[in-house]
Amino acid sequence: MLSMMIDGCKASQMVSNKTGPQLWSENCQRCHNTPSPNSFSPDQWETVGLHMQSRALITDEERTKIVAFLKQ
Repeated sequence: MLSMMIDGCKASQMVSNKTGPQLWSENCQRCHNTPSPNSFSPDQWETVGLHMQSRALITDEERTKIVAFLKQ
């Protein structure tokens, strides 16, 4: 059990150290060609982010960073 907690902390730290572009490339591009950030409005990216979070099994923090990158 302690090992699982420590491994979870390591994974959380690794995510915290990653940028939106890194997470986007690791999580979004692995399954399909992603659209240009200009393809959707900021509000639409929020909706896409919520939808894809459940499909890609990413955390709230990862989704927040990815969506912030796409909305720039």
